[in-house]
Amino acid sequence: MTIRVLGITGDPDRPTAATFIGLRSAGIDLRAVRTPSEAANEALHAAGVPLLDIPVDRRAAATGARRLRAELQQGRYDILHLFGNRALENGLRASRGLPVRIVAYRGIVGNVSFLSPVSWRRYLNPRIDRIVCVADAVRDHFLNMRPSWLRMPAERLVTIHKGHSLDWYADPPADLRALGVPPDAFTVVCVANYRPRKGIELLVEAMPALPDEVHLLLVGHMDSRALHRRIAANPASSRIHRPGYLTEAPAVAGACDVAVLPSIKREGLPRSVIEAMAYKTPPIVTDSGGNPELVVDGISGLVVPARDSAAIARAIRRLHDDAELRNRMGAAARERIRTHFRIEDTIAKTEALYRDLAST
Repeated sequence: MTIRVLGITGDPDRPTAATFIGLRSAGIDLRAVRTPSEAANEALHAAGVPLLDIPVDRRAAATGARRLRAELQQGRYDILHLFGNRALENGLRASRGLPVRIVAYRGIVGNVSFLSPVSWRRYLNPRIDRIVCVADAVRDHFLNMRPSWLRMPAERLVTIHKGHSLDWYADPPADLRALGVPPDAFTVVCVANYRPRKGIELLVEAMPALPDEVHLLLVGHMDSRALHRRIAANPASSRIHRPGYLTEAPAVAGACDVAVLPSIKREGLPRSVIEAMAYKTPPIVTDSGGNPELVVDGISGLVVPARDSAAIARAIRRLHDDAELRNRMGAAARERIRTHFRIEDTIAKTEALYRDLAST
């Protein structure tokens, strides 16, 4: 039986586009709503994935929902796969009363509450048939929400790690001198957009405890005034660099000695850590959310307690002082991505999910 799917994503990262393409190649009759990324649209179009021009952003929510409902009313879809809050709200609104199964994607831990009307319009909506959780930590959060009598059935929650391919990371490591890093520096990189839950301040706080040759690269949108003040007041401020958002962030991480993500809560399966691991850059992560599912402590990186800048400093110092350990963990990190976080597995598990839904 041919399964007909419409995919909608507001965050068209490479794994999502590759999953759509792989599902289409596997025989799923998958169409997608045109994404905000022209690069993703070009990749989808080149692979033969039909694209629909239906707006799903906040400014065009009413128009998008009407056009999406008109599309669904033609009866050409079995499953609606929704990535992101806007897609989910529009999809649920447009599909009301129609015989289409709903699959939602959840990429972070928490921020869902039985007391929140917004949550009931999104992930707690009982019309959702399956929620694909990017990590077991996301699934566990749903299963442990209180009060327990309101919890959704366990079978509604499915963990499918968002997979990658090592072939995506073939660019040579970047030249860090162009970012102001001295050629003889031991470089720690953190790739993230600033949010309080990312714990960037804790990483900055760890810097004075590290040797003078240790430099920190904060890659991403880091325009917080509070962060700027903390860096300016830090004794190691001259060793902290903020180049901003960089499209070549994976290659930058590949040129660094250590990658750190100091999240304090709600982490899912951080793409920036996966990218660093693919380049053999050993990671240091906190025990927040799905981080420990990605990094095996002491083997493919180090896992430290959240909200502990001293622990972050000790972990960096340990890798700074032991080049053999860095090399061993870097190689194990790349191997873990190759064997445990494959895009082929994501495609196969998603296809199996579709077939299970279509048969019930």
